[in-house]
Amino acid sequence: MTAPLRRTKYLLLVTLILIVFLFSAGKILVIDAPQRSDVILVLAGETDHRPARGLELLNQGYASRMIIDVPAASRLYNVSEIDLARSYINTLPQAAFIDICPIEGLSTRAETHDVNRCLAGTTSSRVLIVTSDFHTRRALSILRHEIPGRTFSIAASHDDAQFGVRWWSHRQWAKVCLEEWIRFIWWNAIDRWR
Repeated sequence: MTAPLRRTKYLLLVTLILIVFLFSAGKILVIDAPQRSDVILVLAGETDHRPARGLELLNQGYASRMIIDVPAASRLYNVSEIDLARSYINTLPQAAFIDICPIEGLSTRAETHDVNRCLAGTTSSRVLIVTSDFHTRRALSILRHEIPGRTFSIAASHDDAQFGVRWWSHRQWAKVCLEEWIRFIWWNAIDRWR
């Protein structure tokens, strides 16, 4: 085989691999594999679909307790987000089984340090994480790395306005997919090793 023919063959192979990756990039980000656990941990961020998914799993018996991460310093219209979360939880029939974990961290990695503090007072060795679907792969990797000694599984909450695995079909989905891949690569190439 001649050198130009070999280069063409490799170029076609690389192009095919790139095309397959691009069409599956959204699907690769999503892990939805909840397992029975001691506690359900709803990560901070989106406040509609994530808590709803956590409650759904709590009602299905995936765990007997739920912790919702809430930014400690965040305020909405002069009301602390923690107060809003408490008001929300108090309206729920499962309120006695739900706790708030105040978090200071602004990144998923920083949030794990606050989570570790909140979990320290429990005997929970198995934790079911709930987060947005596009964030599941990175979040699971970060929590497993930053909090050794506990077993983590993850459940995806879905919001059609934010993300879909067919990322190329909506502008917002494409933006979220690209941003999450950048964060995922940064985590694996830089932050994991600090």
